[in-house]
Amino acid sequence: MFHKMESVTNVMEYEILAKEKLPKMIYDYYASGAEDQWTLQENRNAFSRILFRPRILVDVSNIDTTTSVLGFKVSMPIMVAPTAMQKMAHPEGEYATARATSAAGTIMTLSSWGTSSVEEVASTGPGIRFFQLYVYKDRNVVLQLVKRAERAGFKAIALTVDTPRLGRREADIKNRFVLPPHLTLKNFEGLDLGKIDKTDDSGLASYVAGQVDRSLSWKDVKWLQTITYLPILLKGVLTSEDARQAVEAGAAGIIVSNHGARQLDYAPATVMALEEVVKAVHGRIPVFLDGGIRRGTDVFKALALGASGVFIGRPVVFSLAVDGEAGVRKVLQMLHDEFELTMALSGCRSIKEITRNHITTPWDPPRITTRL
Repeated sequence: MFHKMESVTNVMEYEILAKEKLPKMIYDYYASGAEDQWTLQENRNAFSRILFRPRILVDVSNIDTTTSVLGFKVSMPIMVAPTAMQKMAHPEGEYATARATSAAGTIMTLSSWGTSSVEEVASTGPGIRFFQLYVYKDRNVVLQLVKRAERAGFKAIALTVDTPRLGRREADIKNRFVLPPHLTLKNFEGLDLGKIDKTDDSGLASYVAGQVDRSLSWKDVKWLQTITYLPILLKGVLTSEDARQAVEAGAAGIIVSNHGARQLDYAPATVMALEEVVKAVHGRIPVFLDGGIRRGTDVFKALALGASGVFIGRPVVFSLAVDGEAGVRKVLQMLHDEFELTMALSGCRSIKEITRNHITTPWDPPRITTRL
């Protein structure tokens, strides 16, 4: 296996290797999207419709990929999205991801449904970490979780807002997906909510139906601000209307996300929804994107459309499955290097030099060319 690892030259190759290595139920859980999986393909395809307008003869001998996210300095505008149950991919799970992300100088978001707890992830050492939150029917559970994340030194809450119910993921239904018996949802272990039982459906869908609050609304975003001093990012915004409401509700930022195409099929690709959201917030809060990022060119395109940074999900679990901590480190390194090269070849020396004029999209108005 190791000779394969050395020859991995891009992010997509890890998915092929992970499929060979993982049990079908686990690979399918990570890989699949909702229903027809139209949005799953579209998250990728949409990037290929955005082209570059590279500027030449710029001195690019020094490229600075650093930026800041909610006031925290990061090595690059590429961060780790929350993905559930990482110990299904590799025995070290979230521990390995935390170490790799910290080594890369960027931010990890831990899923509520991690197979490692906030305390365990914090124990891996220093690093900037965000906590992704699902709101359970029992608000005391939410209160306890948020307090634990604060105590463990997490710096922000990413509130998932697109999952009042779990999307229909047909592979999970066919496979009767269940968390392998030796694993638990560590953050909920002591609350007797750590087990996902086998059902005739997806075990996760049944768990969500039983535990996650379908009544979640804007008033709960306000409530969350009364129980925590941490900044709150709303993850799962796709429209200008909701973007404006997010600003009014006091959100510290927005993550434009369709949940990796796992919730509502035929939702637009995130990179297609991005500019609408960016324009709606008028620079009052930062806008981030997840979904379909596989190349440094994708990162650049998102930033050119106004994103302050991106989050990667599946590339993390697939590289984790193939090569543990080293795999995740390599994915982050490859994306960094590709992004830096894209900046150089586009004539951008820093993040702030990346502008809307560096790309062209199918929805751009015709360019007016000035005659001499």
